[in-house]
Amino acid sequence: MTRPILALDADGVLVDLHIGYATAWQRAFGVFPAERDPLAYWPIDRWQVERLEGDQRLHLRAQFDEAFWTSLPAIAGAVDACHRLHDAGFELVCVTALDAEFEAARLRNLRDLGFPIERVIATGHHEGERSPKADAIAALRPQAFVDDYIVYMRGVPADVHTALVLRAPNGSPNVGDELVLAKSVHQDLAAFADHWLGGR
Repeated sequence: MTRPILALDADGVLVDLHIGYATAWQRAFGVFPAERDPLAYWPIDRWQVERLEGDQRLHLRAQFDEAFWTSLPAIAGAVDACHRLHDAGFELVCVTALDAEFEAARLRNLRDLGFPIERVIATGHHEGERSPKADAIAALRPQAFVDDYIVYMRGVPADVHTALVLRAPNGSPNVGDELVLAKSVHQDLAAFADHWLGGR
């Protein structure tokens, strides 16, 4: 019997890219950055780091390699939330705006952390009128799609429940008229699981 699908974003929903960013900075420059704003949405605003140009920027970007994408920590409560959803009968599929070359690394990371997820779809990232994830969501036909970036809900089929994880508020892009793209809003994945399973 086929399980109904829930599509879940990774960074900001399942795993903590903020901690990963600070670790990448440490690998690049030898210092783990101090925290500037624990409520910042973007990693560069959370940590006391400068905006880089030229060779330094390329050096930092080089740290975001396969080892990086296999080593991100889970967000608090996310593994448990996924097990609750899985045990309730749902198949969980990670749909991530990561380059395809790191798809296997992302799956390994999630499996090593104990997530009950067997499939990752890496869509790549681009800004535009249509989400880079929209085609994958249309093909999957999940009952719900959970993401922490409202822009990635552009073009998602109307019959899919779109759930926005707000996460950190400072500098968040999750504001304005596009919030109507989200059918429900939650602080984190655990809160979404409470909501989704509450009526079942």
